[in-house]
Amino acid sequence: MPGKEFTDPCVDCKDAEASLTVRGRRLCSNCYIHYANGKVFRRMERYRLRKNAPKDRRRKLLLPLSYGVSSTVLLHMLNGQLERQAAGGPYARVAYDLHVLVVDPSTISPSNPSCEERFAAVQQRYPMHTYTQIPFHSILQRDPEIKDTMTEFAGPGFVDDVSRSDQELLDAFRASIQSATSRVDIDNILLNRLIVVCAKEYGCEGILWGDSDSRLAAKSLANVAKGRGSSLTWQVCDGPSPWDVQFTFPLRDLFKSELELYAKQIPGLEDIIIPDQPVSENMSNRTLSIDELLMQYVQTQGAKYPGVMANVVRTVTKLQPAPVSEGQVRCALCGASAGSVEDLTGAVPGAGTQTDDHESRFCYGCARSRPDLVNR
Repeated sequence: MPGKEFTDPCVDCKDAEASLTVRGRRLCSNCYIHYANGKVFRRMERYRLRKNAPKDRRRKLLLPLSYGVSSTVLLHMLNGQLERQAAGGPYARVAYDLHVLVVDPSTISPSNPSCEERFAAVQQRYPMHTYTQIPFHSILQRDPEIKDTMTEFAGPGFVDDVSRSDQELLDAFRASIQSATSRVDIDNILLNRLIVVCAKEYGCEGILWGDSDSRLAAKSLANVAKGRGSSLTWQVCDGPSPWDVQFTFPLRDLFKSELELYAKQIPGLEDIIIPDQPVSENMSNRTLSIDELLMQYVQTQGAKYPGVMANVVRTVTKLQPAPVSEGQVRCALCGASAGSVEDLTGAVPGAGTQTDDHESRFCYGCARSRPDLVNR
């Protein structure tokens, strides 16, 4: 019996009508899902199921979920992989346990919606994982060093008033930073610290970041512009971090537009995702942070020249982390190298001579974001 003829057959399976164009190839929906899953699973090889692994001690990984398209799609992909492993019969084993962490978006920015219904929907849809939702200001309780670090960082514009709640204290600290770029920069650092602290608290050996290739390209360019180039080897690359927690970016081979296309193929997935807030064309670039500006640039130019943006990330992955020498000091805020003990003289390159003895506790990138330096 002759096979069914298609006017535009999928170039992979040849058994269905193509409906999507992906990197110049016409694919059907099922083949595109298989294509995208394959790119992610190859990046998860480090955590593949091992034959000799102890059955009573399974690996545990943390997945921070922001309800953005990238982290939501990543959760869906990994859930499908683990479900297939668990359905392998009476002796089935899964490669790892997934702990999903949600830092309530409404506690990060008042413009973000409350996500209680989304949190319940995610747990109902993917019930085989452990879930935790925490507010952003919980970092003040979970990280014992952060209050002192914040006080030193903010300088005289911030007072650690014990009568204020953690939410009020964190809001006051963030309000003391007037530059849009510095606020976003420090928010990202605090959010990363909170996620790392939780990973250690929950006994997770690694964190699976939901950053697409587009996001990693924008992060690479922004960090170089902010003087944080030395941190790219763990903020963009798979591997160890300064906190002894493995960082992995499984979505690094997929563009954000491809993840949005993926989400459209999965019924009900877009109902969980919080759509990005559109940037007004009338908004002045002066009101945008460097991170926001470069993400906007990468998304617009990435649609025209996707290979160029992908090369940004590929180039960064060739970087090798600087060897940790004896006497090297880590930044009290972000964990990057702040130089050696002999170098800590209190001088910040390009920022003038500092008289604050605590200045040396911060790396060059963090020192540039300090309120007393930003306002000069």
